[in-house]
Amino acid sequence: MISYKNLWEVMRAQSITQYALIKTYGVSPAQITRLKRDESVSTHTIEMFCKILDCQPGDIMTYIADEV
Repeated sequence: MISYKNLWEVMRAQSITQYALIKTYGVSPAQITRLKRDESVSTHTIEMFCKILDCQPGDIMTYIADEV
């Protein structure tokens, strides 16, 4: 599973709100919902967030192994 928990921490550290993502950067509310639920998103979405936050993909997402 991919977790986007770090995304929210990076946003908080840079004082970028979900509202700003939608209104200023044109991020779809549906994409934000998918990220909140740790659902899959496209590499385009990851790239967009990296550009907005000036970070690397590993800064905003983490792989968590499924329990077997």
